Amino acid sequence: MRSDDTGIGSAAAPEVNSGRPHAVVIGSGFGGLASAIRLAARGYRVTVLEKLDAPGGRAYTFHQDGFVFDAGPTILTAPHLFRELWEICGRKFEDDIDLRPIDPFYRIRFNDGTAFEACADEERTRAQIARLCPEDLEGYERFKKASEEIFAAAYTRLAEEPFHRLSTLVKAAPDMIRLGGMRSVYAKVSDYFSDERLRIAFSFHPLFIGGNPFAATSYYCLISHLERKWGVHYAIGGTGALVRGLVKLITEQGSKLRFNSEVDEILTREGHVVGIRLISGEIVSCDLVVSNAETGWTYSRLLRNTPRRVWTDRKVAAADYSMSLFVWYFGTNRRYEDCPHHTIVLGPRYEGLLKDIFRRKVLADDFSLYLHRPTASDPSLAPEGCDSFYVLSPVPNLDSQTDWAVSAEEYRNQIATRLEEVMLPGLRDSIVTERLMTPVDFRERLLSTKGAAFGFEPKLLQSAWFRPHNVSSDVKGLYLTGAGTHPGAGVPSVLSSAKVVDRLVPDAAGWCRQGAVS
Repeated sequence: MRSDDTGIGSAAAPEVNSGRPHAVVIGSGFGGLASAIRLAARGYRVTVLEKLDAPGGRAYTFHQDGFVFDAGPTILTAPHLFRELWEICGRKFEDDIDLRPIDPFYRIRFNDGTAFEACADEERTRAQIARLCPEDLEGYERFKKASEEIFAAAYTRLAEEPFHRLSTLVKAAPDMIRLGGMRSVYAKVSDYFSDERLRIAFSFHPLFIGGNPFAATSYYCLISHLERKWGVHYAIGGTGALVRGLVKLITEQGSKLRFNSEVDEILTREGHVVGIRLISGEIVSCDLVVSNAETGWTYSRLLRNTPRRVWTDRKVAAADYSMSLFVWYFGTNRRYEDCPHHTIVLGPRYEGLLKDIFRRKVLADDFSLYLHRPTASDPSLAPEGCDSFYVLSPVPNLDSQTDWAVSAEEYRNQIATRLEEVMLPGLRDSIVTERLMTPVDFRERLLSTKGAAFGFEPKLLQSAWFRPHNVSSDVKGLYLTGAGTHPGAGVPSVLSSAKVVDRLVPDAAGWCRQGAVS
């Protein structure tokens, strides 16, 4: 544990066996941390096991040469989901976290040089639409209503609803049919906008959660309303500040976090979880497991010696996985004051590029980028007078057979050229520190099947009941949280998955111990 970097210390509370049932949480991403808090509040003795040397999973924090880089999620919505976790612990969120709204939410720069800013102010939004295509103003008003209606049906009613029973899907089907859930996000958005730039601006959101706007169910149009309803926020200190805050809650509950503790196998007896084995060979007995590991890895690797009827190796391998990401983290010795906190830099193609990424699985010559400059809001993440950045490009997962050991440096150079042209003049001469993350890192470091950045691709037949359930269909005492289960990827969904697990796990007081590993 790098206590000098994280400020968390060892993050390991002494384990006291009080006779309470023992829950093991595999992985310390947001889903695992939120699940640990909820389990402890239910009376469980909790141990969180993390492969890496510090918490966060995809929300890990890199510290390098005086710069701070959040590795993963940076666009934070639905802050009430974090506040709930503090309330569960009898604490006040604001005592630990300085969360601030960002407006505009992000700027979209189109390839023709025009731009659109997603923002909280409706008059500003309407003015931008009028500048790009005044004929689409009426369609925008209709789209807002449609997005809100989908939000009410798909998010408010279903995001925290367990979907392990077919009857839940049957009850939800009429709304899905009525609201056009069988269509794609792009097809739905095209009903309301004629200008291609606006179609892109209001349809790209599934990419935030690993989805293809031309294949993801139109239910994901709800993201547009979610942003307007709760805004986009930033935690001072970065996303890592939220991770540290959650870890503090967990340790104050008396739970235990262990780092550099990779799980090799979930152990079962007669179809019921009885413990886990670490890569080191150590066995930890437990009554239940909540896996925040990638779902495909959980079933195909961690349960490799356990008979499975539903999520067999064949089914896991046959699933469609999300795209991956190429991420370049860099710090500059100057500040780029004209660069906002969040920018999306679009390339010359939209549908064609997405087809290359999701279906053809080829690394294209062109790309679209998301540029994150947290020092626009929080200069403390870089030395004085400097900026901290990361830029990511959606790329195919490892089914593409791209040799990233050969391709990474050239791809980085192409991105640098593009950023210098449109956003960051003189970038190459200003860089003082950098690091890369490729699909290979998602596979090796984060144990993601095929190096997919978001697990299963969020399309209709891999959503809700069709997604791996929050309670395992194959093993009793195994629960799943995180991006690979219901309701899906993205910070709000991952935190909601922990709420679903909370509803499914029995009270600790009523738990009947099934046995332990000898």
